[in-house]
Amino acid sequence: MSRSWHAYVDWPGHRWFGFAARIYLGTVFLLACWHKLAHPDTFALDIATYQLLPLWAVNAFALVLPWIELFAGILLIAGYKTQAAAWLILLMMLSFIIALLWALHLGLDMACGCFASQAATDEDPISHLTLLRDLLWFGLAAYILLFDSAPLGIDRLIEKRSLKQ
Repeated sequence: MSRSWHAYVDWPGHRWFGFAARIYLGTVFLLACWHKLAHPDTFALDIATYQLLPLWAVNAFALVLPWIELFAGILLIAGYKTQAAAWLILLMMLSFIIALLWALHLGLDMACGCFASQAATDEDPISHLTLLRDLLWFGLAAYILLFDSAPLGIDRLIEKRSLKQ
């Protein structure tokens, strides 16, 4: 690898940019899970509208996904198990991007289901802008995974404590 690549990878600013990215992305996932936790029935309808999962899997997915979003968002914000949380968010974003591409391919006129239910089609419609937004969030998760190796947060405190012993 070139010297400039190592300088980029070792840049101390990653810690601060990674911190800001973690707070932002963690907050996005916390905000995204609230309506899903409060209304799993409408979220299940949102999932079914994508026509991607078999019907037998829709309810389980609607019950489990919001808890994973909540868990990953909290871990990311706290800087605890940061790499695992970034992997969770990266994989969720990949699945959301695939579902969105599928819905756009089918020409579905629907709400994303990300922050509101199908009843709010006017507030959160799927579009190429939704895809762009999800790709941005995917990129932020990848950035955290690749470059936030010494995250500000609980992971760093644990590392410092273990070095003192």
